[in-house]
Amino acid sequence: MTSKQRAFLRGAAMRMTPLASIGKGGVTDGVIAEIDNLLENRELVKVSLLKNSDLDVKEVGNYVAKSLRATLVQTVGSKITLYRQSKRDDVYHIVLPD
Repeated sequence: MTSKQRAFLRGAAMRMTPLASIGKGGVTDGVIAEIDNLLENRELVKVSLLKNSDLDVKEVGNYVAKSLRATLVQTVGSKITLYRQSKRDDVYHIVLPD
């Protein structure tokens, strides 16, 4: 992914609210499945890391991205933004700049 594409996705994510949360239970199979489903339906997902989780946001972001074969777009504060192109034809596909 180029820096131009990453900047495009960061801009799109600024207007988004987090759709998933990771709490003190950490990154469970259920959380991974939920984020996987969100990525298939939306391609760009923002995840919130709750304060009671005591986890490092960058480590969690890298772990989730690697687990789901997604791209970690950014981590800001306690928010993680992930992107993965959907395989489904019935969803809106984000067109990345060249």
